[in-house]
Amino acid sequence: MPRAGLNQQTVVREAARLADEVGYGQLTLAALASRLGVALPSLYKHVRGADALSQKLSALATAELATELTTAAAGRAGGDALRAMADAYRDYARRHPGRYPATQRVPDPADPEHVVAGERAVGAIFAVLRGYGLSGDDAVDATRALRSALHGFVSLEAGGGFGLPRDVDRSYHQMVAGLDASFRRWPGADQPGRGGAGLAGAGEWSYPSARD
Repeated sequence: MPRAGLNQQTVVREAARLADEVGYGQLTLAALASRLGVALPSLYKHVRGADALSQKLSALATAELATELTTAAAGRAGGDALRAMADAYRDYARRHPGRYPATQRVPDPADPEHVVAGERAVGAIFAVLRGYGLSGDDAVDATRALRSALHGFVSLEAGGGFGLPRDVDRSYHQMVAGLDASFRRWPGADQPGRGGAGLAGAGEWSYPSARD
């Protein structure tokens, strides 16, 4: 019999905690069942399988990250907002090394909560970029550049990929300062007729067709 009080939300939240402890790649249904004190078949009453669990974990982690990005940038603008958001992004990845990788999964369009979480995450970035006068296609391009830079750095850092004798915090802040300078001089951002995609660019995190 399934453990009393066990439901999908409990299963996913415990999976998130377990992922942070053992690593996203080591998260298995068998390990989770053991953690919850239930037989493996009992988990299938709450998640359809390993991929379904990963998708639900992604929805949870993306929602958490979106909240932290939005909160960090609130009341700020321009470089100040960018730095605050970048620091929040890195802090989340450090505090949640197992669930952070799940945020990179494109939301499942059949899961409204996952889609909303993705839209909130990219919406937080779009709001910061509007402070630089970037919108439409320019905002989509800049969002991809920002995500690539932040994700690349925190992933290398987590994997011990920085071995040179220079303070890693300083390098991160220098990278963000470089992004700030780049967004202030974004190619063609002031040309008339630019844009067009508008907030539809929020689909960057929301639909499989937007995945690069």
